[in-house]
Amino acid sequence: MIDAPDPDATGTPAGAEAGPGEASEAATVVTHARKRPKPGERRVQILQTLASMLEQPGAERITTAALAAKLDVSEAALYRHFASKAQMFEGLIEFIESSVFTLVNQITERETSGAAQAQRIVTLILQFGEKNPGMVRVMVGDALVFENERLTVRMNQFFDRVESQLRQSLRQAAESAGSMTPTVDAGALASVITAFVVGRLQRYARSGFKRSPTEHLDAALQRLTG
Repeated sequence: MIDAPDPDATGTPAGAEAGPGEASEAATVVTHARKRPKPGERRVQILQTLASMLEQPGAERITTAALAAKLDVSEAALYRHFASKAQMFEGLIEFIESSVFTLVNQITERETSGAAQAQRIVTLILQFGEKNPGMVRVMVGDALVFENERLTVRMNQFFDRVESQLRQSLRQAAESAGSMTPTVDAGALASVITAFVVGRLQRYARSGFKRSPTEHLDAALQRLTG
């Protein structure tokens, strides 16, 4: 956020009477000040713009200078809301985590079939990626290559958590199917399905968002989950 100019720094001494042109300028400053977004709104705007820039070709690495220019603010204005660029990416990761796992929890609460849970979880993640292409570059790590290592670790933990949930759902499905080794079967299949999800997202990003991650998804899921 850019602070409104200090009226006393415009060349008119404090307490002096402003001329017509100066009064008009002051009114403009007041109008702009009123239109400034609130701190929380500006923070969201920064994250939305960063995600939008990540959708563009060759946007794996975005500088704070480019982001500030896109927002038409100074780099210093960005750092009033985020301590670092890494913190901006953490904001995107938090959005991904919250969006996906809120819905995953709803799926596991409402769906009784373990196989159906797994299918819906995979569909959810791939549809989320399809609707948020900029986020996909974060999810598969392309946008994090030159950033702080903790971001990659956190994104990896996201997929570990997805795999853990798939394992629980698939263990339930294996038990229902009468498997003698439901834990082993579920673990192996959850690993394969998680790799499938990551692979679909990577292909989507590296095709310039042309190859849909949900392409032939129903048929693929039927083969994967039986």
